[in-house]
Amino acid sequence: MIQEFNDYREKMNERILAQDNKVMKRFFSLDNQTYTDGALDIKTKELLGLVASMVLRCDDCIKYHLGAVHEVGCTTEEIFEVFSVANIVGGSIVIPHTRRAVEYWDALEAQKGAE
Repeated sequence: MIQEFNDYREKMNERILAQDNKVMKRFFSLDNQTYTDGALDIKTKELLGLVASMVLRCDDCIKYHLGAVHEVGCTTEEIFEVFSVANIVGGSIVIPHTRRAVEYWDALEAQKGAE
């Protein structure tokens, strides 16, 4: 599940950027720059991105941000607090996305345990 998502994302991002569209390249660059250390650290910014993605109900974005926060060492307890914020802000419509987010988080944790 994780490898399939990452492979597809990479393949399609390469395809999009290969078109050499200045606006798309600038957007991708801005996105990358947004999630670098600044007044807020990377972990905080990625957690904010995760909440926003859940409230906006974007499963691809949720997976991306879960992978990013997993890499920077977020705990399951921290993730469930983020899920709580997302559900209180977004309402019950976020619950199906939370289910899929928990499934993806569990896969990330299982992969870490297998390494």
